[in-house]
Amino acid sequence: MSSSPHGPHRPNPAIAHGAHSTRSAHSSRSAQSTRGAHGAHTSPYALFDVCGVTTDGAAWLASAGPYPRSTLALWEERPDAPVVLPCGSVFDVVNVPAIFGRRMLDRLWEEGPGSGPVAVFRGRMLLFAAPGTAQRLPSLLSWEEWGRAVPPPLCHGTGDAVTVPAPVGPPAPTRPDARWLVAPDTRHPWLPGPEILLWAAVRAARASVRISIFPPADQDAKVYDVSRRR
Repeated sequence: MSSSPHGPHRPNPAIAHGAHSTRSAHSSRSAQSTRGAHGAHTSPYALFDVCGVTTDGAAWLASAGPYPRSTLALWEERPDAPVVLPCGSVFDVVNVPAIFGRRMLDRLWEEGPGSGPVAVFRGRMLLFAAPGTAQRLPSLLSWEEWGRAVPPPLCHGTGDAVTVPAPVGPPAPTRPDARWLVAPDTRHPWLPGPEILLWAAVRAARASVRISIFPPADQDAKVYDVSRRR
């Protein structure tokens, strides 16, 4: 397995904070927006409305369903309402245990190209991926030397549906069962494919055999900084 993810590095505009931060979900913005007037990187807290999914992000999510206007109308009336959306056309979802998913997310942001939208739902992490990923990733894992060390992911593709967290979460310190870690903010977000998620899963599995089963105290306090994108 190569030391870097397969596939090109894409300018995925995303930033995420863990569950211990002051908001339940944080929307993503372009890397350019983190620069001040003189090109210096400034604190995202000074620039971002971090309440959750943006209008464009909500439109992208709603486009996955058969009645996007109805979904958007529901969110206009109840922005704190989760909905069930089908997979396979706009996105697939790779569903992994939360702690292992956090390790994958760390690898993606610290050593790889970043991630697409990411949510937490009832102790599981949902990584939004390119359509077709759900079909290919299990077979890639079966051929990978470290595949057996990876907790078997639940891959949701064509014919499946997932519960999508509400665009706006409740105020801190409430920690809902469903919340965004990397909230969508564009109508055309970059989504990782099966090769990139395979790379992240293998890297996370290798790391897990070298650390304690007990996560560090700041496990949920990671910050994924878009300024480090290659």
